[in-house]
Amino acid sequence: MSLTRLAVDIGGTFTDLVLALPDRTFSAKLLTTHDAPERAVIEGTAAILQDAGIQAAQLDLVIHGTTLATNALIERKGARTALVTTQGFRDSLEIAYEHRFEQYDLYMERPAPLVERDLRLEVAERLAADGSTLLPLDATGLDALVPVLRRRNIEAVAISFLHAYVNPAHEEAARARLARLLPDVAITISSEVCREIREYERTSTAVANAYVLPLMDRYLARMQDRLQALGADCPLLLMMSSGGICTVDTARRFPVRLVESGPAGGVILARQIAARGGWDRALSFDMGGTTAKITLIDDFTPQQSRHFEVARTYRFAKGSGFPVRIPVIDMVEIGAGGGSIARVDSLRRIQVGPDSAGSDPGPACYARGGEAPTVTDADVVLGRIDPAHFAGGKIALDAVRGNAAVGALGTALGMSNSEAARGIAEIVDETMASAARVHAVENGKDTAARTLIAFGGAAPLHAARLAQKLGMRRVVVPVDAGVGSAHGFLMAPVAYEVVRTLLVRLDALEQGATDALFAEMRAEAEGVVRLGARDGALQVMRTVFMRYRGQGHEVAVPLPDGALDPTTLRTAFDATYTRLYGRTIPRLEVEAVTWTLALSQVSELPPRAGTPTDAGAASPSGECRIVDTATGETHTAAVFSRAALRPGHWMTGPAAIVEDGTTTIIPPCFTARIAAGGEIVIEDSTP
Repeated sequence: MSLTRLAVDIGGTFTDLVLALPDRTFSAKLLTTHDAPERAVIEGTAAILQDAGIQAAQLDLVIHGTTLATNALIERKGARTALVTTQGFRDSLEIAYEHRFEQYDLYMERPAPLVERDLRLEVAERLAADGSTLLPLDATGLDALVPVLRRRNIEAVAISFLHAYVNPAHEEAARARLARLLPDVAITISSEVCREIREYERTSTAVANAYVLPLMDRYLARMQDRLQALGADCPLLLMMSSGGICTVDTARRFPVRLVESGPAGGVILARQIAARGGWDRALSFDMGGTTAKITLIDDFTPQQSRHFEVARTYRFAKGSGFPVRIPVIDMVEIGAGGGSIARVDSLRRIQVGPDSAGSDPGPACYARGGEAPTVTDADVVLGRIDPAHFAGGKIALDAVRGNAAVGALGTALGMSNSEAARGIAEIVDETMASAARVHAVENGKDTAARTLIAFGGAAPLHAARLAQKLGMRRVVVPVDAGVGSAHGFLMAPVAYEVVRTLLVRLDALEQGATDALFAEMRAEAEGVVRLGARDGALQVMRTVFMRYRGQGHEVAVPLPDGALDPTTLRTAFDATYTRLYGRTIPRLEVEAVTWTLALSQVSELPPRAGTPTDAGAASPSGECRIVDTATGETHTAAVFSRAALRPGHWMTGPAAIVEDGTTTIIPPCFTARIAAGGEIVIEDSTP
């Protein structure tokens, strides 16, 4: 049965909405209202429902993704949080990995913990590594912390005890006691939010969850209330960073799983587009108003990770942020969006980002008070954006203000407006290209011979030039690319992942132990998934993180279906290790550390689309003057309306394809064709 579904993606600059009816689709793009993010959602929902001619009561499902949790962590605008931990271990949050992530930088700054030292409180208790009790929980000492928490107006508490991933009894008892004495305080225990080994990451994840929990709880409650007041009495599901969706209740308990939820939706869309086109090696490129996100996709599967760093103080340096251990699509995020601010540094070089003008005041051309030049201002000067038709004409741009802002930067460098705008565009494109190269190399891969799948309001403007820099010869722009992540929400399955640490040598693994472990994990995951997907088949993906005994880190080993024994596990480990490193190490013991089970609705990839009949050269609707940033030359470019293009149409660059949410730039020496599914396929025609 076809459903009427609404997808909502709140970004740093824009709030995107997609309404999917059984027979047609509507989309909208509004400026994000940061003081009350739900306001733009409700305004946009009312407008898009009116456009579609339906009532809010006809909605069957609302799927929502947001950067609110991410922004709260980055901007340090979460709840006043305390940490309760094992006596003697309150500084583990600050000691972190005990290394310098930039060893040659004498002025290196570590990120300040989310919980200041005098709010990291200790209680006497101790568990052994096997979960047995060495020292019972000191209930009297725990009670003594309550006046401190009250006096400091604490809104959230994270509880993280040593070895709680093996035995959560002390954390559960502490939570029950504090909840009774402090009923208005939100409490997170590490054994629920991250039940796996490694104390620092587990504690950091618990603290991050507690830090954003009150904010997200209030926000989601307001969102539900406002949707119901509008007349939408339907389930609200939340996009997670893993690429699955969950219920509101789950999101309110574990809001840290919503970090990067918006970008994850875009990767789901890119995966579908890659499968439809048969491009098994792809690069997902999402560039919005605030950031750009890049993800590697191989064999139609996005790269996954269980480790993510938030708020890095050094853009490309691992360890310069604070870690959260959650299921996440592995992506690199760069402060490079349409609102990224350009400036001249002390060496008279153009620098772009990572700070953004956002939606308020926004780029100078928004005429909302912003005066600093941004990437969007540069794109206006370069002729890439028609000020009269930005966001479908709903946001009028002031080209004079944009030119003035870029001109001020150009004057400082003795450049013309056009050359200054070109410099801004080239710098932001090179920043994104550098991040993509580093990300690929870190994962033992490259970018050449991949297909670049571009979406987000700014990505189609910059995609062809980025592809040139990365040695890629094909760019694909999906239908309605300006709100691509919201479209991805509609394709995401209800899903949940459970993780457990069970450290054991393979030669000591008891037969049936893994079966019992996975049965327990399946029951927990199904309890969550069935809240959002009451019927239908579910698919399971099991993974174990394994290593040679003595190694400090593990490799992720996909597990086959069926019962597991030491021989099966060793065979799977050897295959994975050989694929990664080209060999195995003889005569070394192997041990399993952490086990994961991901449960989701069955999600089928679309079949490969055929080649449409040649419809001939498309007819332009006008022309414009565009500066080619690769050469600096100004060209007269044909302008095409995307709504008028049909599968099989083709055109040659220079050209611009205009739609409500974005504009696709086709540089000289590139050709474009419309694929069977309506995607724009741009290819480099140089020999």
